[in-house]
Formats: sequence, structure tokens, C-alpha cells
Amino acid sequence: MSISSWFGGVDVAKQSLEVAFIRGEEEDVRQVPNTPAGWAELVAAGQERRVERIVLEATGGYERRVAAELMAAGLPVVVINPRQARDFARATGRLAKTDRLDARGLARFAAAIQPPVRPLPDEKVVELREKLARHRQLVQMRTAEGNRLEHAQSAPVRKSIQKLLKVLDQQLTELDKDIDQRIEESPAWREKDRILQSVPGVGPQTSRTLLSSLPELGQCSRQQIAFLVGVAPLNRDSGKMRGTRSIYGGRAHVRHALYMATLVATRYNPLIRQHYLHLQEVGKKKKIALVACMRKLLCILNAMIRDHETWNPTLST
Repeated sequence: MSISSWFGGVDVAKQSLEVAFIRGEEEDVRQVPNTPAGWAELVAAGQERRVERIVLEATGGYERRVAAELMAAGLPVVVINPRQARDFARATGRLAKTDRLDARGLARFAAAIQPPVRPLPDEKVVELREKLARHRQLVQMRTAEGNRLEHAQSAPVRKSIQKLLKVLDQQLTELDKDIDQRIEESPAWREKDRILQSVPGVGPQTSRTLLSSLPELGQCSRQQIAFLVGVAPLNRDSGKMRGTRSIYGGRAHVRHALYMATLVATRYNPLIRQHYLHLQEVGKKKKIALVACMRKLLCILNAMIRDHETWNPTLST
């Protein structure tokens, strides 16, 4: 930890921001409102101290405007997964939890880890992500109502469910058209969507999810992209013990979309199907073989986007 530089941590709540700045043993902890006036105070404090990093947790969207204001002011902002903050707190022996302690913990995380600063997604990407999240919510609601309709006996109840299903279907149709239009309006997205959907097994939903939630696709190595999504096998070894490799972490909704695409690909994509059958022939369990195929499909997609190439069954990753 540098003793000459300031680092900041911001615990974001709906109404307020708990802010901590640290430099060695020096601390400045304060609370400001989560309003334009509070953001301005936070920006001024960060600029005055010439902070090396300011770390925020992803908190369901409340952190976006704060991070955008800090970044617009030229401050080095990093938004991290809450799990990273929790693991760091446990590793440093901090078990108690308050907003003030969380802010201090984030500042110390910034000083100790100094996570790389990445640009925030632009408004179009955020909008596409939110629309896709809404699409997933509507699909879940429709599935739940469909299950209720299957078991409903009363005519009025069945009629009520059918009305709601009709509304959900209409909203899904409108949302699909809107998402397609957004992709068509962007030349970069349109080209990537064309490349992704040229792969047998990859449909519109998988392509949309990758476009909005995996912008690193085509810019990372195969190892890095597999780790980001959470399909890279992690070691579980200690001493002479060699544990079973397993996947962990990553971007769950991207992994779910990739899982569904891989299920289809093991039947209709000759390259993935051949790999899937080979793994089973050498004794791999179906689930392990499927995860390996997920990783292979992701690496293929990564190479295709990187090289601006459409599907070719002879592609090598």
C-alpha cells in the first residue's frame, strides 16, 4: 500500500453515499447525499486529493450515476463485484458490517489491489442490457403463469391467467422488435451479431447477451475470456491432494445463455458435437463434457469476433 497516495471507497445506498479516503494511516470518512450536490462534493474531494483509485460496489444500478459523474470528472473509478469486497474483508479479518466500515474496506481494497480502470459502458449498452434483463423477467413471469394455467380449475381464474399471458406475449413481441432495431441501428453490433449467429447453435438471445454483457469478446485470449464468463476449470489442490476441477464465479447470465446455445450445438454443430462425443468416449461425464463444450464454443466465438470471420467448421481456437 502506497503511503503517499490517496485511495477512495464509496458505499452506495439509495439515499446516501458513505465515502472513505485513506492514505497510509490517514483517514477521511464522511457521508454525502446521493444527489447532484453530494456527487459534486465527492468529485471535489477526489480531485483535491488526486486519488489513485476510487472503488465502488455494483449495487443494482444505484452506483451507475455516481461512477459516471466521477469518470466524467477524470477520476479513476472502478466498479467491482460485491463478492470481491466480501472476500477481501474476510481475508483482512473484518467480520463486522456497517456502511462506514464497508466504505473503509473499499478504500483499502483500492489501495491493496489497485484494480485496473476500465471505461464504463455507454448509454446504448446499458439500455440494451436493461432491455435484455427485462426480457428475461418477462419470460420467467410467462413460465410461472403458464404453470399456473396448467393446474387452474376455476374458469374465472383460467380466464384471468390467459389475459395476463396475452399481455406478456405482446410485451415480449414488442421488446424483441425493439432489441432487434437497436442492434440494426449500430453497424458494429450488426456485424458482430451476423458473425455470432452464423454459428450453428447460437441464436438471437445468445448473441444479444454476448453483445451487451461480454464486450471483451474478441479482445481477450481464450484463457481470459473463459475466466471472465466462469467456464475455466479452477484447481482445488493442497499438498498431495488433487481435488476435482470446477468452474466458479464469472458472469452467470452470460454462462446461462452459453449453456443453452451449447445444448443445441451438441446436436447441430458438427465441431461441437464431435468434441462432445469424443469426451464421453474417453470417460468424461455428460455434465463435464458439456462444460468443456461451452468453453470450446466460447473460444470459437472469441476467435471469430477477433478475426471478423463468420462460421467455418474448420476453425481452430
